[in-house]
Amino acid sequence: WKSAVAFRWRKKDTLLGKLGYLQPVLHTSTIRFADLQHVDRQKKLIQENTAHFVAKKPANNVLLTGARGTGKSSLIKAALNEFASQGLRLVEVDKEHLADLGDITDILATRPERFVIFCDDLSFEDGESGYKSLKSALDGSVAAQVDNILIYATSNRRHLLPEYMKDNEGYVHSDDGEIHPGEVVEEKISLSERFGLWLSFYPPKQDEYLEIVAHWLKHFGLNAQQIEGARAEALVWALERGSRSGRVAWQFAKHRSEEHTSELQSHHDLVCRLL
Repeated sequence: WKSAVAFRWRKKDTLLGKLGYLQPVLHTSTIRFADLQHVDRQKKLIQENTAHFVAKKPANNVLLTGARGTGKSSLIKAALNEFASQGLRLVEVDKEHLADLGDITDILATRPERFVIFCDDLSFEDGESGYKSLKSALDGSVAAQVDNILIYATSNRRHLLPEYMKDNEGYVHSDDGEIHPGEVVEEKISLSERFGLWLSFYPPKQDEYLEIVAHWLKHFGLNAQQIEGARAEALVWALERGSRSGRVAWQFAKHRSEEHTSELQSHHDLVCRLL
């Protein structure tokens, strides 16, 4: 428990069958809340919710949904870095292992630390077993929710399940105008509504994207003039990828910083040869 602040739930084959265990993550992301730009409302809400949880005050399970690469997973990693010194720990659970949530809870419930169970990029197809396991863990089990555990999940789907036009055929319009939701639609939203806090993410506008690029270029050591000169290239980079996002900005900044390093090295080699 003292070797790490983050863990992964893993399964391995034994003579007695599949055995689940917590694997320490020795090298975690160093991202901070200050690194996440133009998600101020989402940042504030998850920071406050996690602070309440660590302080043993009422806090909600959180569902983060929306556009890809906009900072959903990064916010959770930043929360770990912010509150790890206050006893927060992270346990990452893959979708195929959600059926083990009861066993994981039994392991964590007696610990003094505060645990966030992290389910990244979560979505289900109809009939998957992990769907009902997660529903029970959130609010449906006969066992009470454990005080020292919250679930933070990210997804590109707002309701975590695929939605089809045919689902709306379950709606019945009565003579008095009342609408009775079909059972299929009710089932589709029943999981996501069990998260007490929903955070939605959207692609940044062009100016916001360029500000995120500038932040990361500065992080990699480029000066103001070099950052300004990279604006046009950053826009082309996003255009080629079909989206503007924090992830695309980060990827461009890494690419540009590598080019800058290569240019410095070439200049250094030329000076050495001249000398």
